[in-house]
Amino acid sequence: MKKVVKFGGSSLASAEQFKKVADIIHADKERRYVVPSAPGKRFSGDTKVTDMLYGCYHLAEEGKNFSKELAAIEARYQEIIDGLALSLSLKDEFKTIEKNFKEKAGENYAASRGEYLNGIIMAAYLGYEFVDAAQVIRFDENGDFDAEITNRILSERLSDLKQAVIPGFYGSYEDGRVKTFSRGGSDITGSIVARAVKADVYENWTDVSGFLIADPRIIKDPEGIETITYRELRELSYMGASVLHEDAIFPVRSQGIPINIRNTNRPGDEGTWIVESTCQKSKYVITGIAGKKGFCSVNIDKAMMNSEIGFGRKVLQAFEDYGISFEHVPSGIDTMTVFVHQDEFMDKEQKVVSAIHRLAEPDSVDIEADLALVAVVGRGMKSTRGTAGRIFSALAHANVNVKMIDQGSSELNIIIGVANEDFEAAIKAIYDIFVVAQL
Repeated sequence: MKKVVKFGGSSLASAEQFKKVADIIHADKERRYVVPSAPGKRFSGDTKVTDMLYGCYHLAEEGKNFSKELAAIEARYQEIIDGLALSLSLKDEFKTIEKNFKEKAGENYAASRGEYLNGIIMAAYLGYEFVDAAQVIRFDENGDFDAEITNRILSERLSDLKQAVIPGFYGSYEDGRVKTFSRGGSDITGSIVARAVKADVYENWTDVSGFLIADPRIIKDPEGIETITYRELRELSYMGASVLHEDAIFPVRSQGIPINIRNTNRPGDEGTWIVESTCQKSKYVITGIAGKKGFCSVNIDKAMMNSEIGFGRKVLQAFEDYGISFEHVPSGIDTMTVFVHQDEFMDKEQKVVSAIHRLAEPDSVDIEADLALVAVVGRGMKSTRGTAGRIFSALAHANVNVKMIDQGSSELNIIIGVANEDFEAAIKAIYDIFVVAQL
């Protein structure tokens, strides 16, 4: 049996945290491939190493002296090395970084050094082989991750290694230039490694014991989620649940490899299992609630719209022509509403409205701003009657006015549009009716 384990920045922020991580790895001989992030915050008000690297590189890019800032980063790593009593020196590595910063190697290179250096320390501490992600993870010439070439290279490289450390967050173009994933991309690296070694489990260790049904900033001490499917997680991640990078699902999903979200500081907790499918019923009808503020709706009215072939395409073309993606498009017989991110839309709104009039010739176009979207997600909703009724009854009782309702044919989720100011009240009302009422 093989397990890939990824540890987040908070799990590796100090020597003390490194020791916890090593204890976790050594507690299970099946934890053979380790993906570390860069050191995170050691305490509130501290700075993540990745942010320190960005700041340092920006000085170098502007031709300013960055020696003090680079020395501060080196001191962070030396503190970890000393705390672990390792006979390891990163002096040569920092000389190379200094040289490449002066030669303006790029932001991607700068950001990737956090994981790269932490990987070297982790490999030395565990006695595992260090594998530089730049040698095994490939991006194509457009900067897109190349899954198949990466899987071939990585599978081959790890086939003879019983244990290895592969830094998260970055890879390279074919010519060797470093390219990073988006922030939080170490989650993706862990998933890529799990696919390459055909792991039985991908354990993602962080500072929380798995996913929660709702945002703890809105709901005090929300219940945890024991098991969630890939599809449910995609819906919740996209709408703001941020324990795991949303793109981390794809490499393991293709192989049916489960992900287990665990807490480094509470290793005894079972955490959340993310699986392809399951016969296990969730404890509640819903699996989770998530949402985002900052949307606006563009409402298009036209008599007999439903009988006009191509009307929807013409409307959406107006958004496409100005580089604006849409979130949801609920429609009626004579109306069509397009939900978009307000900050993307504001500067182009009149151009888009003009384009809609030119392309689709509507009777009127009306814009409503400052809206929020709330997603209620759950595989149990499909087999439970009256779920939507309970949601809207709870919202009405909380005096929340519903602006939009959208439910896919899968019956996996219901999207509700409300005013920004009603966002928290809506989530509390839904949580109370489905969770608190059953406790």
